[in-house]
Amino acid sequence: MTFIPIRFIDKDKDKALFFATLRKRVDAHFKENNKSKHYNSTMVIKTIILMCSYILPFIFMLVFTPAFSTSLILWAFMGFSLAGVGMSVMHDANHGAYSSDSKTNYWLGHTLNLLGGSVFNWKLQHNVMHHTYTNVLDYDDDIADKLILKFNPHTEVKWYHKLQVVYAFLFYGILTIYWALLKDFLQFHKYTKQGVNTSTKEQNRVIWFKIFLSKVIYWGVIMALPVFVFGIPFYQILLGYVLMQFISGVVLTVVFQLAHTVEGTTHPLPNTDMTIENNWAVHQMNTTVNFSRKSKWISWYVGGLNFQVEHHLFPTICHVHYPEVSEIVKATAEEFGVPYLENETFGAALKSHCNAIISFGYVPDLNEAIG
Repeated sequence: MTFIPIRFIDKDKDKALFFATLRKRVDAHFKENNKSKHYNSTMVIKTIILMCSYILPFIFMLVFTPAFSTSLILWAFMGFSLAGVGMSVMHDANHGAYSSDSKTNYWLGHTLNLLGGSVFNWKLQHNVMHHTYTNVLDYDDDIADKLILKFNPHTEVKWYHKLQVVYAFLFYGILTIYWALLKDFLQFHKYTKQGVNTSTKEQNRVIWFKIFLSKVIYWGVIMALPVFVFGIPFYQILLGYVLMQFISGVVLTVVFQLAHTVEGTTHPLPNTDMTIENNWAVHQMNTTVNFSRKSKWISWYVGGLNFQVEHHLFPTICHVHYPEVSEIVKATAEEFGVPYLENETFGAALKSHCNAIISFGYVPDLNEAIG
């Protein structure tokens, strides 16, 4: 598929007025309260806690070489911490939301390398494709079908998709391992061929080398260093690493899917003129769902990804501000008759996700899916 930009056009002036009004109200909120839209002390403390929670257990294992059973506990802890870094630190930084300083965002954005990923590819996949064309088939790679997983009602139904609710979470756990091994190279080639990556050939050679070098450093630190320098048996490192990645993969994938692959979201298709007849902001409201807005613990750990509605409308605002912004968004949406989708609890969101992927295993009602 060659990349052709999709336009969002709607003749309803009230829908356009919705987002214009909302932006003014959100800007006024920060100005009137003399607040920055970026990090605060809470964000800094969270960053330190999550980074230390990921790095220090690894250093402890290298220096003290604890019993294998203890090291597995540490690897598991690192898995939860790694997911937290990805959701709370890397995500904000690569959106330019963590700080008003581009260098701070640059370096904290590269905490993605701790997961084994590439910032260059991630920004194309997430910032450009997902945030612009949310839930749109062939454009939003974040909700694209993967291997034997089906996340879109418009793709072909295979017989095994009826069973995907049974095996989905197992595959969620291996997605980050695939990411660390192959995804970035395959995705780089795909985006270059499609034209999503608009860099020159010379620039792409440098970018590819940087991706390759980051992988060499990543695997050298996470695998070679413990085995060849500290003498830890390879099987222990391998099993611990798989455990860590499985946990982080399940957490990251589930949290993301709860925002888009749940009941009530739409998956609109562009017409023959590559146009979606809807206002972009309203499109975001139709394709994105919040969950557990009232849970301070979940909001802290998932980096505000339970406030996906606010994040999609204001991706350059640091997530620590989303609880207060959400009240403005919800009130304004109700005023303009725009849907504000949410599941009140994590359990309700998880159930809705399971129901959604079950429904995708059957021939869809296209009229209902398009919405």
